[in-house]
Amino acid sequence: MADTDVIRCDACPVLCYIKEGRTGACDRYGNRGGQLVRLDPHVVLDRAVSRGDSVVPFLERSHDWNGNLVSGPDTFVTAIGAGTTYPDYKPAPFIISSEVKGVDMVTVVTEGIFSYCGVKLKIDTNRHLGDECKTVRAQGEAVGHVTTNEYGSQMLSLGGVRHLTGGSRHEGTVTCDILLNLCNGNAVDLEIDQGAKITVQADKPPIVDGVQEERMRVGCGSATIGMFAKQWFSKVDEVVVVDDHITGVLSEHQAGRLLGIPETGIKLKGRRSTPGRYFKVAEPGTSWGGTNIQNPLSILGEFKPNVAWPGLCLLMVSTTGEHYAYYELDEQLRPVEKELPGVLQLSVERIKENCEPALCTVLFMGGAGGSLRAGVTENPVKLTHSVRDALTRVTCGGAPVYVWPGGGITIMVDVSRMPENAFGYVPTPALVAPIEFTLKLADYGKLGGYMDHVRPLQSLVSDRHVSAKADNPWPLQDNRTVSKS
Repeated sequence: MADTDVIRCDACPVLCYIKEGRTGACDRYGNRGGQLVRLDPHVVLDRAVSRGDSVVPFLERSHDWNGNLVSGPDTFVTAIGAGTTYPDYKPAPFIISSEVKGVDMVTVVTEGIFSYCGVKLKIDTNRHLGDECKTVRAQGEAVGHVTTNEYGSQMLSLGGVRHLTGGSRHEGTVTCDILLNLCNGNAVDLEIDQGAKITVQADKPPIVDGVQEERMRVGCGSATIGMFAKQWFSKVDEVVVVDDHITGVLSEHQAGRLLGIPETGIKLKGRRSTPGRYFKVAEPGTSWGGTNIQNPLSILGEFKPNVAWPGLCLLMVSTTGEHYAYYELDEQLRPVEKELPGVLQLSVERIKENCEPALCTVLFMGGAGGSLRAGVTENPVKLTHSVRDALTRVTCGGAPVYVWPGGGITIMVDVSRMPENAFGYVPTPALVAPIEFTLKLADYGKLGGYMDHVRPLQSLVSDRHVSAKADNPWPLQDNRTVSKS
């Protein structure tokens, strides 16, 4: 094959040499007839399409799209499939002007190459996945770590530049692969050191050690007591809500005191915090209330003989209602398990009813670096200031983002609010993510923007239209209404 049949791709720092009919290492660019061609389509958003009473989000429109010119105020040009600005000095691939309610607007569109990026993963579960700071692995490689345990959810931090580029080549490749799959809505298997094996996927229930999670907890043990104390009043003498963090005891709790529930002589292991609230009744685990116990009686000491009485009724339940047991004290004040009475069955079901479905939430987080900002303006710091002052709206594939306060442009976006397969990669390794900057045309000029590269919306031809998600704010709305956050 002659040298003329090979072209060099400059879409990322890898600079692949691509033969005729082949693709680069990223599978995003190819050699077609001696021309460098982007292989996946450029995505344009339309307003949500209604079918009857329902709105169909991200409805694929390619079946009736004939490559006509793009037009209309209900069309938004995303960065998905647009290409990148590498090397830094080039203007963004698309700088599109449009008129919205009599205001001249411009949207600067580019696909950013993110080495400084990662995923914040929220896993709704009552089970203990792993200790804070423990390493999270995929295919045996370190790809992140466990962070804090929030109310009914476990948080993981995955990716970041140190995993992408600071370790071995294989670590970087695996990290990039799991980030790409998570951001594009695919399932990923992870393992936590001295912890659980989990399967996670955006907007799907997590699978913990082979068991699919159904619900997140309604609250801690103390909060559960507060919510349901009235429903237990006069139906049972004592209730213990078992929880890894704060186990609640009805008779000692303020809610029980206000209802006039008498002392029962119950004694719990662990550290007493405030009345009716106990810490560390057991070790963390995947059983009762996120603890490691299989038998709930193991957290109880002996009942006080001068307070308790034979026949005392005791309900023990977890914060999801998944585990429960009913006991009555015998003549020696020992709990004997009995069948759960019907009057208490409803309260257990009510706990379950108040638990939200367990899901995984994938938040892509990245910092917009030199290539991005230099592709928007010759003076990049002005773009940072414009974003901070809410003159410029930032979106990812048309989806709203959270812009972190402070220096730079650090964004976070829920990937489930973006069109499917919005992310790509380059084998440096780094993630490729769409990012759009929308602002008034006059303000863009003041930024030192590339005014000679602005082209009207009507000049754009796109081969893939999708409908914007109905609950996303329309990216072209008046930016004067946009909050700084």
